Amino acid sequence: MLQGTGSNVGKSLLVAGLCRAAVRRGLSVRPFKPQNMSNNAAVTVDGGEIGRAQALQALACGVESHTDMNPVLLKPETDIGAQVIVQGKRRATLKARDYARLKPKLMTPVLESFERLKAEADLVIVEGAGSPAEINLRQGDIANMGFAAAANIPVVLIGDIDRGGVIAQLVGSRIVLDPEDAARIKGFIVNRFRGDPSLFDDGYRMIAEQTGWPGFGVLPWFARATLLPAEDALDLQPFGEGAIKIAWLALSRIANFDDLDPLKTHPGVRLEMVRPGQAIPGDAAVVIIPGTKSTRADLAFLRAQGWDIDLKAHHRRGGRILGICGGFQMLGNSIVDPHGIEGEAGETEGLGYLDVQTVLAADKRLTRVTAVHALSGLQVAGYEIHLGRTEGIGCLRPFAHIHDCPDGARSRDGRVEGTYLHGLFTSDPFRNAWLQGLGARTSPFSYAAEIDTVLDELALHIEAHLEVEELLRLAQV
Repeated sequence: MLQGTGSNVGKSLLVAGLCRAAVRRGLSVRPFKPQNMSNNAAVTVDGGEIGRAQALQALACGVESHTDMNPVLLKPETDIGAQVIVQGKRRATLKARDYARLKPKLMTPVLESFERLKAEADLVIVEGAGSPAEINLRQGDIANMGFAAAANIPVVLIGDIDRGGVIAQLVGSRIVLDPEDAARIKGFIVNRFRGDPSLFDDGYRMIAEQTGWPGFGVLPWFARATLLPAEDALDLQPFGEGAIKIAWLALSRIANFDDLDPLKTHPGVRLEMVRPGQAIPGDAAVVIIPGTKSTRADLAFLRAQGWDIDLKAHHRRGGRILGICGGFQMLGNSIVDPHGIEGEAGETEGLGYLDVQTVLAADKRLTRVTAVHALSGLQVAGYEIHLGRTEGIGCLRPFAHIHDCPDGARSRDGRVEGTYLHGLFTSDPFRNAWLQGLGARTSPFSYAAEIDTVLDELALHIEAHLEVEELLRLAQV
């Protein structure tokens, strides 16, 4: 099990790379994260949802993603509450205090999922969440040491030198941990080193002396990681130097923002995130409103940033707008939540670019689909993961067709589009055609092949700098 000294220290990427390194050794491998908190979700082969990071790790293992790989997924809807997904299905929306009472009961399904993965693979590589040093959360823990103890598995602790204070991160964790938990840690990794790793030799030795844990290596910064799906939208930076600017809105409850990742790879395109407090760039060719975990709240957030005014100016200049999932719902005339699914029951006026209305309901649509784009006739592979139903005259001009049923809508002038299809840009022919409509040239690039190549490069990077054989020898039957 890989645990971290904090959130966002590179656990997910290390698990993915180690999974691929083990596969390269002929092992059958599965990733596992007992509890994840993320609005970036993936639809699994068994019709549920898990964190996007675990889907990437499954890809690194060369297997389909499954709900057992992330049995508890928390999808924040407000600052104090989240949707609780258990083994792929929505169980409830709970405030943090209520979830704390439920959490100990979730160890049973977590261990059930873990045991099933163990039974079908040579190796399971487990990812922790947050940090075991958060000892105030130790009682009832299912994400870090609580799970490690229940499953009786060894732990490796990861520190992130790029954020500074890595010696304090690792040594401090050793000091605050309960002795039994500290004894479960079999070593440490220093991650994200920039420059000459030998310059940290003294620091590396001091960590080992102060903690009593052996080190498994110092891993240099892996620049190509930017091409892999990110777990945290705050990590995303402008990408590309092309003349065609695609702006996307960093909503407060943004979800499934990895929809945009394939656009990074296209020559001539610049992908730019519009953060809160910033104006939508006046030279953007298209503005994308991505998915969100709370459509009505994020529509209010959008207006609070003044982005609704910016969108009107953008549209008047001839610019295009694409809404995906919750972004599609916002582009309609209204969003109605009669049962308070996302908060207080009520109705919110939409942005009015598409002649449709959305009614939210408790049943969630979770499915992988292959659609046909209405204008180009090209196939689009993707998935749907949303609450509610959208209907109206605008649907007579659909974005795509799924088994002869319309998906999404287009405005009369064709410059505003909405769709429920996540992952639409992973389909290379469609992505090329859509970007050609913005003036980009065709690219022979294969997104799936590139991701696979980057995972191989990540495995080689890890093998070159970490004691992989020693790490694998930690595994227990």
